[in-house]
Amino acid sequence: MEVNHKQSNYNKRIAKDLAIRFSDYIDKILVGLVVLSILLFILYPMISVISTSFISNGKISLEEYKNLLNPKNLYLIKNSIWIASLSSLLTISISTIIAIYIVFANSKFTKFINYSLILTMISPPFVGSLAFIMLFGRRGLITNGILGLSMNPYGWQGIVIMQTIGEISFSSIMLIGILKTIDNRLILASRDLGASSFETIKRVVLPLARPGILATLFIVFTKSLADFGTPIIIGGNYNTLATEAYLTIIGRSNFEKAAAMSVILIIPALIAFYFYRKSMKKVSSLSGGVKSTGNKENIFELSKGVKLFLGLITWLFIIIILMQYATIFLNAISNRATGNIVFTLDYIKGFKLKSLQAFIRSIKYSLIAGFFASIIGMLLSYYTERRKIIGMRFIEFVSSLPYIIPGTFFGIGYILAFKNEPFALTGTVVIVVLNCIFRQISVGSKASSALFSNISNEIELVAKDLGTPKIMILKDIIFPLLKPAFLSSFINTFTSTMTTVGAIIFLISPGANLATVEMFNAIKNGNYGLGSVIACLIILVTFIVNILATKVLNSSQEEV
Repeated sequence: MEVNHKQSNYNKRIAKDLAIRFSDYIDKILVGLVVLSILLFILYPMISVISTSFISNGKISLEEYKNLLNPKNLYLIKNSIWIASLSSLLTISISTIIAIYIVFANSKFTKFINYSLILTMISPPFVGSLAFIMLFGRRGLITNGILGLSMNPYGWQGIVIMQTIGEISFSSIMLIGILKTIDNRLILASRDLGASSFETIKRVVLPLARPGILATLFIVFTKSLADFGTPIIIGGNYNTLATEAYLTIIGRSNFEKAAAMSVILIIPALIAFYFYRKSMKKVSSLSGGVKSTGNKENIFELSKGVKLFLGLITWLFIIIILMQYATIFLNAISNRATGNIVFTLDYIKGFKLKSLQAFIRSIKYSLIAGFFASIIGMLLSYYTERRKIIGMRFIEFVSSLPYIIPGTFFGIGYILAFKNEPFALTGTVVIVVLNCIFRQISVGSKASSALFSNISNEIELVAKDLGTPKIMILKDIIFPLLKPAFLSSFINTFTSTMTTVGAIIFLISPGANLATVEMFNAIKNGNYGLGSVIACLIILVTFIVNILATKVLNSSQEEV
């Protein structure tokens, strides 16, 4: 009996050792897959774009760059910098006003304003341009219908207006979070010393928030620089580098020239990112580890004059965006061809099988991208922050590059990288989904890293001491702890995939369009009614998914 008992214990130890070894092999495979996938689907496409830009007529050359930098084409770069600079400065100015009003005005309509800002965050691109044409075009509801004017809405002014309106909500939400981290004691000290609310904002709030304001400015500048859709729809004859890169690929299939344009496009984007990172390092020092303005007991009150000024700007913007969406909805169910508004269901009926399939396809791709981008981001953060595997910091940096560079650059990179064997993926569903996944990985990684900074690693250490296999630690401890990060990343990736155009427009094969591409083509071809129907459906689905995921996220945080 004793021999059998010893044999049984021996067999159990052998089985346990085999299980641990097997777990270690699986863990190594998982690490390898994360590293290889990021190198293959992020770094390799970027290298492909850069290398292709130095090729002309099959030879290594600087010809494409010389052509772009000659006086005939230099205006494209100047136009891009001018538009991005002006729109980003206007955006950050208005966003700062809105953020200060929301944080300090103690308005009973704060929730409504926040929801209005979020609405534009989950909307597809070009909605603003479409509404702008409907309201202020030659036959616009306001210019022609009310004022009897026939105005030309196209040109650089229209681009600046649309890019500004389109980015204000994103900037405002970022700045609200930054303002809420400011140390309350400094604000109260200013007021105790007799400073007016205007002086307090000018001399305390704005200087303290400057790093965050600059960081947001750089992000908006990069996004404006990469925008090719707004100039195409509303720019008329005013071209930018991003639009020319798009037309060079779609119209002329000149990959070398498009690659050179994309490389030039990322130079100011990378410079802006450098200053963004530099500014963000200072943001974390705002709160000083004490009560912030986000506390309900905040007693800082704005004077009536300041509150009125901030409120006028804020509500003017809210009215503008509500007018936009009302116009889109009205345009989806009405026809103004006769000069009068005639309600019709023709555009909804025109949402035929092809558009419906594209819409369903978008939902499927968004769900897949949301799930895998979140999982890979969590694994990347775990191996970097907790396991501290050598080289993972570099891999994490590479994973953040798609979030920095323009979408056109990343899209062209996938065409060049995966058009030939052994990675021939061009024209397939896989290439579109992969592009959507790896463009958003850094969101899941950053969200997970933020959670890890507040989660003790004692549970993991205890599990290791008890001989728990690495895979089981990942499955039973890490993933449950990172559930909020997963949901946040899923919401962001789903929304981005449902509303993106920049990168995937180069990868869509004929007959396999996504909803945003269908909408873009409809608007570009003047079919505003169909474009409005698609826009309304995208907004509805994205809003529902965001609400459901947010409820799950809130419930999971309450449980914790």
